[in-house]
Amino acid sequence: MSLLTVLLTLTISLLGGYAFARFSFPGKNVLFLATLAILMVPYATLLIPLYVLLNLVGLSNSLVGVALVLTMFQLPFSMFMMRISFESIPRELDEAAMVDGCSTFSALWRVLIPAVKPGLITVGLFAFLAAWNDFMAPLILINDSNRMTLPLAISNLRGQAQGVVDYGATEAGVVVLALPCILLFLILQRHYVRGFMSGAFKG
Repeated sequence: MSLLTVLLTLTISLLGGYAFARFSFPGKNVLFLATLAILMVPYATLLIPLYVLLNLVGLSNSLVGVALVLTMFQLPFSMFMMRISFESIPRELDEAAMVDGCSTFSALWRVLIPAVKPGLITVGLFAFLAAWNDFMAPLILINDSNRMTLPLAISNLRGQAQGVVDYGATEAGVVVLALPCILLFLILQRHYVRGFMSGAFKG
């Protein structure tokens, strides 16, 4: 679920950030503000309507459905991050690539993606951490115990033995839950900091 959330978030925010940063079209700023407006809606209030919607399209009680929901909540920050990452790159780089025969997507793939790699890593890291640690969405959207995410499994483990908390198993579960997050952050820390600084010196 976490990997699917990261993949969807990176793909949509990369293409959306590129479009918002490099192209002019009617309603661009309104659409961007509408995307950011998702941040103003309380997270928990949307889960029940989203549960009904996923049930209508056949994705209820599905990790794919949960990944789609988590991707939606990651998009405002991710889109904003990728837009400022692309805007920090001079447009002359795109123009030079197109003079050399690149198409729009070819210039994006060959020239711009390597340039915005720190921003992509930052967005991917945030999406992974949010999906890996999320408790509320899987709790509401998943009913099958075989599809429970790790936070849900640890929560259920605590109260299985007639209300007696198994502290050893709970602490082991918390360590397992935390290790991938710590390792990823340590490995990608340099790119993470550069991603946040990518738009700081624009202009």
